[in-house]
Amino acid sequence: MVALEKIRSSNSEIATALRPGLVAVFAGATSGIGETSLKQFAKNTVRPRIYFIGRSKESGSRITAELQKLNPEGEYIYKSVDVSLLRSVDNACSEIKDKEAAINMLFLSTGTMLSGKDTEEGLIYPVAVAYYARLRFIVNLLPLLQNATDLRRVVTVLAGTKEGTIDANDFPGRNGSMLYLRGHFSSMMTFALEAVAKKAPNVSFIHTFPGFVKTNYGNDLKGPMVTVLKAVFNAIFPLIGPLIATPFNETGERQLFFMTSARYPAGGDSAAAGVPVPNGVTVARGTNGESGSGVYSVTNDGETAPYRVEQLLGKLRKDGTVQKVWLHVEEEFIRITGHASV
Repeated sequence: MVALEKIRSSNSEIATALRPGLVAVFAGATSGIGETSLKQFAKNTVRPRIYFIGRSKESGSRITAELQKLNPEGEYIYKSVDVSLLRSVDNACSEIKDKEAAINMLFLSTGTMLSGKDTEEGLIYPVAVAYYARLRFIVNLLPLLQNATDLRRVVTVLAGTKEGTIDANDFPGRNGSMLYLRGHFSSMMTFALEAVAKKAPNVSFIHTFPGFVKTNYGNDLKGPMVTVLKAVFNAIFPLIGPLIATPFNETGERQLFFMTSARYPAGGDSAAAGVPVPNGVTVARGTNGESGSGVYSVTNDGETAPYRVEQLLGKLRKDGTVQKVWLHVEEEFIRITGHASV
């Protein structure tokens, strides 16, 4: 594991190790892990320009004011976007591309617990938000990431290191238990990142697992049973929380380390690696088992996927699953929007 003091030490060097004026895009940033990570990035960088995307205009206004207090020299642009619709994601990306020639950071944490329905574009609602929308942001903004002269990175917060088997007959995830689907979509995300990394070897891609963090995730669920379960959880959390949960602000600090540390460089590209690796910390092992390969599956303490996960991913690669996953994603993109990207 990477000790928290090492993470904090690395984060404290961002202002001097990275250039002023970094451009970042945060999708899913008006609550939870996205919000705390956004604030840590704004607080620790010099004159950043940040686009942040969410659903609530009220939250967007609140966070804009808070960011301006954290770092008055930064520029903060909020966009209200329904990320369950890929066409809406395309519109948001087109607006960013009209204003920027390059971006340094794309941070993705969109998600919802609403289920039991499809979007009007024919995707399962929570999967559209947490999987397809994130990948659409990546492919749309990839040229801008490649144009950056220094830090070039994508971080997606889902279930890194929890990869499992993939049902090639059910890529959209319409069947199976919640535990099975976690492994299914974790592998789907990691393989999608690997597919994109082949097209952009100068960009670093990190798939993280944040651990248990108490956020307002699930507040969009309604009903009497949900109300009862929330009341029980809130009653017992003060007792069990310190034992099982990562503190909210600490989660943001950890994600900031993933966003900026040279421990996770692009494959073969040390020039844009990030903040120098702290003493006693080595370059991370990528999802293919090679050090510094450019795609990383990472726990909340900064460690990469265990050997058994590497073995599983290696077996799936031999079966051509990476190509099959990406072919499915692009087919859905073209079916819905008519284009592989905007």
